[in-house]
Amino acid sequence: METPTASQKGLLKNGLIVVLALIVVGGAAYWFMRGQTAGMTTPYQAVLLTNGSAYFGRLEGLGTPFPVLRDVFYVQSTQDPQTKQVNNVLVKRGKEWHAPDRMILNSNMIVLVEPVNPTSRVATLISQAKNQ
Repeated sequence: METPTASQKGLLKNGLIVVLALIVVGGAAYWFMRGQTAGMTTPYQAVLLTNGSAYFGRLEGLGTPFPVLRDVFYVQSTQDPQTKQVNNVLVKRGKEWHAPDRMILNSNMIVLVEPVNPTSRVATLISQAKNQ
């Protein structure tokens, strides 16, 4: 087995420094991004779960195992038995018997996350509900 030359030792040392720097930068980027909402800049996000439920709220920790949805709203549909007309109402979570103040989600159950446009009907209804 040959002993490495000084230039080979320098290359090995520099390579090790580059690898360690990439690990540190990658770890820091992961740590920072895990609490972010993947570039979502809107105040509210729509979250669709694998069971078909859709919720609207302020999503924190997208990319972590258990993101949290705060200020949660959902759509409740009712049908008039005579006219068969469907009426959709946006309901704020927290009025239920157990009065939840947030939803802790299993990230494996999230199908998709979308931004809620501030000028959308949902954003308008949320704003109206908060002003009541």
